[in-house]
Amino acid sequence: MLLLAAAVLAILWANSPFRDSYHQMAGTYLGPESLGLKMSVAHWAADGLLAIFFFIVGLELKTEFVTGQLRDAKRAALPMICAVLGMVVPALLYSFVQQVTDSGLGNGWAIPAATDIAFAVALLGIFGKGLPPGVRVFLLTLAVVDDLLAITVIAVFYTDRVDFVALGLSALVIAAFAVLVQRRVTPWWILIPLALIAWVFMFRSGVHATVAGVLLGMVVPAKMRGNEDDSMTHRFVHAIHPISAGFALPVFAFFAAGVTVTGGIGQMLTNPAAIGVIAGLVLGKFIGIYGGVVFLARFTPLKPGGGVNVADLLGVSFLAGIGFTVSLLISELSFPGDPAVDAAKFGVMVASLLAGMLGASFLTRRRKQLSRGGDSGGGKPHTTGRFGRHTGRVRRKAAAIRTRKRRAPRFS
Repeated sequence: MLLLAAAVLAILWANSPFRDSYHQMAGTYLGPESLGLKMSVAHWAADGLLAIFFFIVGLELKTEFVTGQLRDAKRAALPMICAVLGMVVPALLYSFVQQVTDSGLGNGWAIPAATDIAFAVALLGIFGKGLPPGVRVFLLTLAVVDDLLAITVIAVFYTDRVDFVALGLSALVIAAFAVLVQRRVTPWWILIPLALIAWVFMFRSGVHATVAGVLLGMVVPAKMRGNEDDSMTHRFVHAIHPISAGFALPVFAFFAAGVTVTGGIGQMLTNPAAIGVIAGLVLGKFIGIYGGVVFLARFTPLKPGGGVNVADLLGVSFLAGIGFTVSLLISELSFPGDPAVDAAKFGVMVASLLAGMLGASFLTRRRKQLSRGGDSGGGKPHTTGRFGRHTGRVRRKAAAIRTRKRRAPRFS
């Protein structure tokens, strides 16, 4: 809600008579120039504050790989493959649009590849009540792998130059951070300065500074030791998540979503960058993810687990098209100083809205279908009806009773 409110406020301010004050504030430069850290406020929000969010992502990745869904490769294979398809197909659709229109904006191919895990999971929690718990597990696994791939894309494809000395120094500091947390040395006045130093060196290296946040999160231990009641990754998430969700993400959204619509909404929507982003997030994610689920479930041994049927994942495939946070970041990296960045951001917001509405609609429809005891869509039957009976199990029992009656001996 805070993220959405910040984005709406930014859009309204950037299109009001006071728009100049918004852009002036976003373009104000702060920071020590001697360290190469004199950046605009909007740049600080994208490279600095967003690193806190990516630290949370790193912690969640570590948890999933060590003790979560990604630990079991067989169980995680389906959502992992679908996550890859859900990035490849949108990128291809975006590139196709740019090729057809000869726009020269092909550098934004990764914009529709990302999924905003916060919005997607929130909408699933609202509109997906009554669906099997495995649906949420599928979406979480999908989004976590999506985040990992998006971070890799940022580090590999959106880095112009690399200062290997600074990158090596950042790696050394991250290694020192890893040694301390492995030894359970966790005073904030030691870890936070180390994290800041690692971030500075990563920023100076030319690699996007948020990568430092991910790597720092990935070195935190995810297994409990001795008399610990909870893992260190969980403790760090609980401690830092309020700062990320309550401050870092809303501030980033405030400065990233402030697009001034010039020439009218129609001109914005017909920009090739906006068309490619909308096509990629709304259609590309659906085709890649749901198409992948249908194909793999039918022609391979991979099946949705946890009582989930293929039909349950239709709405989820649209929710994955909500690309807000990371897509806005990649938009800025794709077109720095280019007017196309506004069209791309506008496309991200329109596509996220459409994907959210479609996802909510299909989830609601599926939930109502299951509550009426309708077709479960293949796979294991769902628990339906007022008393929570398995419709498939009831049918099988009835068929068995009829068979026994036919086979029973008759006495005259």
